[in-house]
Amino acid sequence: MESDPQLLVEDDRFTALFLLGADDRAEDVENVDAELRLPDGTRWSATFMTLREIAAVMDRWRQTGEAAGGAFFQCPDLVVVPTGGVAAMMTAFRAIVDEGGPEGILPELEG
Repeated sequence: MESDPQLLVEDDRFTALFLLGADDRAEDVENVDAELRLPDGTRWSATFMTLREIAAVMDRWRQTGEAAGGAFFQCPDLVVVPTGGVAAMMTAFRAIVDEGGPEGILPELEG
């Protein structure tokens, strides 16, 4: 079963929008862009990845020559999660909010 490409998940303190790929499943996705929306209207960007997915991307880059042949991995809004799935990513968002909010952790989106 395919997931909706835009999965909106509500929490009592924020809303999260996950931008799933065509073949991604919310239960086990390991690489997904997301947006954290706070009640004050601010929006924050996150790219969630597992360590396994980062390794797979770097392996692919060794073949394609990207990022100096996989010599490094960089992502400005990276949040590494221990396991795949939107549930693990929501746990990370909750922890980010609990530890003082996204300021200094995630980049803020304009408008």
